[in-house]
Amino acid sequence: MTLRFIAKDPNTDGANCPTVWVDEERQEIVIQGWKVDEETRTDCLTAGPIPDSEDVVRLPARMVAAIREACDVADRSAVR
Repeated sequence: MTLRFIAKDPNTDGANCPTVWVDEERQEIVIQGWKVDEETRTDCLTAGPIPDSEDVVRLPARMVAAIREACDVADRSAVR
């Protein structure tokens, strides 16, 4: 698997920070973020269960441009 790096959180030291990639081969957007607290997790559960194979993460709003770029890359790669 080859991930196409998009961006890291611009306000961090470059290590252990939220990051966005696109996997064009698997047609997926890959996101590393901060683990959510229990209150946030509970709020998310109101929309339905979170399977063991999934999780909820937080990304800072300052990463909107990186997320948009990842979406554009994914769109050009026919990721749906």
